[in-house]
Amino acid sequence: MNKNTICVWYDTQAEEAAHFYAATFPDSHVGMVHRSPLDNPGNKAGDVLMVEFSVCGIPCIGLNGGPAFSQTEAFSFQIATDDQEETDRYWNAIVGNGGAESACGWCKDKWGVNWQITPRVLTDAMAQGGETAKRAFGAMMTMHKIDVAAIEAAVRG
Repeated sequence: MNKNTICVWYDTQAEEAAHFYAATFPDSHVGMVHRSPLDNPGNKAGDVLMVEFSVCGIPCIGLNGGPAFSQTEAFSFQIATDDQEETDRYWNAIVGNGGAESACGWCKDKWGVNWQITPRVLTDAMAQGGETAKRAFGAMMTMHKIDVAAIEAAVRG
């Protein structure tokens, strides 16, 4: 196990989610699946308890902890994209697989985990600061999925 790993809480679907992420994002995979050795508040002995996986090279553990806690926007995966095609591919995979759209490039997968699908053109514009950042940010505030051409137009003024 890595020294630092992101742990994402699921009710009972950590393994399903991990396989979806591995099929959707590059440099992602599913590793060990750990079963509960004993009955506990979220699982019965033998149920999947934890799943080791990675998303874009970032090590994670999916914990089937039961319904005690649900996901919020306080945690999200941010995926940087290079163009509209890549933005659309990830957005559509998440939203089209039982997820939901949100504002400003955010969406939620069917397990309640939040994602930011963020084109680099937007983060680059924000890093420039000043009027460029204001225009890009203003354009983003009107969007659900980020429209790369609209951000580029805002950057140009």
